[in-house]
Amino acid sequence: MRRKQVHRIEPGDGQESVWDYPRPPAVEPTGDRVVVVLGGRTIVDTTEAVRVLETSHPPVYYVPAEAIRADVHIAQGMSLCEFKGMARYLTIAAGDRIAVRSAWTYPEPWPGYEDLAGMVAVYPSRMDRCEVAGEVVAPQEGDFYGGWITSKVVGPFKGAPGTLGW
Repeated sequence: MRRKQVHRIEPGDGQESVWDYPRPPAVEPTGDRVVVVLGGRTIVDTTEAVRVLETSHPPVYYVPAEAIRADVHIAQGMSLCEFKGMARYLTIAAGDRIAVRSAWTYPEPWPGYEDLAGMVAVYPSRMDRCEVAGEVVAPQEGDFYGGWITSKVVGPFKGAPGTLGW
């Protein structure tokens, strides 16, 4: 089976190409305001987020657990990231919505990813709305990786059907 040829989109002024992100992934703080809305309520409004940058993926934003103003419960299942360690899934409830397995955290992140301790990432597709610096994000297609797409990042992005072998 032949692999599809992937062509990097050249970033414009003020943009980043996800193909310039490192592997293993990097964790970097961002001073951008991150807002998450669920059930018609703003459940996160913080400038204390970090983003994880990994080759071919839009950034994943992690917010401090204490910044989440909603009911958060441990959900069934765990998964292993070869770099960050064991992820635990979370269910978030706010307003009139219960978003099952809509977030994840690394309770004991592996060396090099200690900055993710106490941080939570949400799937944008399972929230009412997620924003970065006032811009509403689009969810990464496929929803496996949970990336946040803004006008500041270009792909193509891994995650859609047929892209797992990239």
